Amino acid sequence: MKRKLAAVAVLSATALLTGVIQVSTTAAQAAPTPALQAQAAQQHAAAIALASGQSEPLAKALALGDQERLVAKDAVVDADGTRHLRFERTFAGLPVIGGDLVVHQSSDGAVKSVNKAIAAQVGVPSLTPKIPADRAAADAAGAVRATVGVTLDADESPMAEVHQAGAAQLVVWASDGKPRLAYRVQVEGTRADGTPSRQVLVTDAATGQVLSTHEKVQTAAGTGTGVFVGNVPLDTTQSGSSFQLKDASRGGQSTSDMNNGTAGSGTLFANTSNTFGDGTVSNRESAAVDAQFGAAKTWDFYKSTFGRNGIRNDGVGAASRVHYGSNYVNAFWSDDCFCMTYGDGSGDTHPLTALDVAGHEMTHGVTAATANLNYSGESGGLNEATSDILGTMVEFYANLPSNPPNYLIGELINLRGDGSPLRYMDQPSKDGVSADNWSADVGNLDVHYSSGVANHFFYLLSEGSGAKTINGFDYNSPTADGSTVTGIGRDKAAQIWYRALTVYFTSTTDYAGARAATLSAATDLYGSGSAEYNAVAAAWTAVNVN
Repeated sequence: MKRKLAAVAVLSATALLTGVIQVSTTAAQAAPTPALQAQAAQQHAAAIALASGQSEPLAKALALGDQERLVAKDAVVDADGTRHLRFERTFAGLPVIGGDLVVHQSSDGAVKSVNKAIAAQVGVPSLTPKIPADRAAADAAGAVRATVGVTLDADESPMAEVHQAGAAQLVVWASDGKPRLAYRVQVEGTRADGTPSRQVLVTDAATGQVLSTHEKVQTAAGTGTGVFVGNVPLDTTQSGSSFQLKDASRGGQSTSDMNNGTAGSGTLFANTSNTFGDGTVSNRESAAVDAQFGAAKTWDFYKSTFGRNGIRNDGVGAASRVHYGSNYVNAFWSDDCFCMTYGDGSGDTHPLTALDVAGHEMTHGVTAATANLNYSGESGGLNEATSDILGTMVEFYANLPSNPPNYLIGELINLRGDGSPLRYMDQPSKDGVSADNWSADVGNLDVHYSSGVANHFFYLLSEGSGAKTINGFDYNSPTADGSTVTGIGRDKAAQIWYRALTVYFTSTTDYAGARAATLSAATDLYGSGSAEYNAVAAAWTAVNVN
């Protein structure tokens, strides 16, 4: 990505420009200055460098084997100097899937505790695979081809075409607590509805058994009825006599027109008036306004709420792409292109650029950059719930008159055609398939439905149980044990969830682990035994996570 920007024109913040959108190329009030962005990026880089410098002594302190190494991935340093250092692990130079851990240190470097994705020691009897790499890659592609005509996920279409992408990589698989030699292969393709697919498969290097599959392109299918955000301010970049939908105050975030194609980055939106869109679907700029505004509000929410400087916390803004494909009824986030992509829906007349779609999907990027929760089983439900939870918080942060914030997911995109939301956080089972409470088989559900347990927990923690009206929306949240839960407010609940995600969750965290992680987060923020701590415990008990 090119980081060099053209000269930026400075317009009066009070100037009302011709048309329906007031646009300013000065930084938004909530956005940090470039100098502060640079300072935050330097501090984050220094924290990761600190973690890298600790990798060898920490490996010894944790009694890792002679062939194990720690590789720094992320670091969080609290105001009091407490450090939370996140590491991936290697064995004999091979990546260890499920070997990630977080080391918590006091300000003087003393280890206080460690969160490990697995408790088992990492080791394999042999580093020689029984299956050659080319066969492993071909078998992985074949496993994906075998799914043609079968729906892979609740909101994903059957595979239309697949092909192997790159050679098979030898790894150590440890996510199930039984380390073994394995291959990791990426298989790319296109689903029948036009959504790109990038599935990462892990297969046993001795037997060929598929151990794990993970779809890197996260989607939220739906249809829209037009432009969602109404009249909004935008930060743009002037280049010569034109103004571009490129936001220098938020890491260079930009929006481009895919012109109904599916390859490349599209054409950056630009015009000479600095006024974009007119609110109609027929004006191609209108969907771009939705996308640019959604990316800006997601950035601002994470920055103002958690001090996070962009999705990866590195000050780099994501790209948005609109008008993707033809009759494409979907939207998706991809880490590979670090971009958010929206289709135009049925008949190319219903762009999927709703704000909660933007917040949900870009939060998948935040999860990938932090805990990287596996996209299957209970950890997959927590991955989806994290996007629902923090995407909902983006909606509350924006507080748009055209889209009053609520605890409903996808209420404006009308996926089912009857005006009902995709998901309900107060009582997830109202969609007919999601789980209200934990049970032993909840991990067998599709991740979009097992997410209901965490969504329900977050609603109870925020608002409490029982019937009530919030912001004009009616809710009635039950509890598994008939208890009455008193909420602590969504702002505190979000702080607890985000800290658990970035400091305590690992790739294999399940619901029991999420309870422990959020209690640790509540202790850090509000104190052990505080009202907030007790509310976290009560809310988890209310969804049968004990």
